[in-house]
Amino acid sequence: MAVNIEVIKGASENNLSVLRRFQKRVQGAGVLPRVRSKRYHEREKSENVKRAKTLAYLKKKDETAELIKLGKIAETPKFGKRKR
Repeated sequence: MAVNIEVIKGASENNLSVLRRFQKRVQGAGVLPRVRSKRYHEREKSENVKRAKTLAYLKKKDETAELIKLGKIAETPKFGKRKR
């Protein structure tokens, strides 16, 4: 839905009043809130992308568990004191 806002300058009207009228029409049309709401919007991930990401996560988790069992990497505690 495109909104075209047009303001025509009158004969004895200065630039500031034209700009002020334009800003009022933009506010009235609700253009800025719509643009700002879309600014940081991310698309939803597709089912295939979600599935691939989950499979990669599970594969990495299994590999890490296997390496911990073999003693090749040390197990890190999930919770505990943080080093600062």
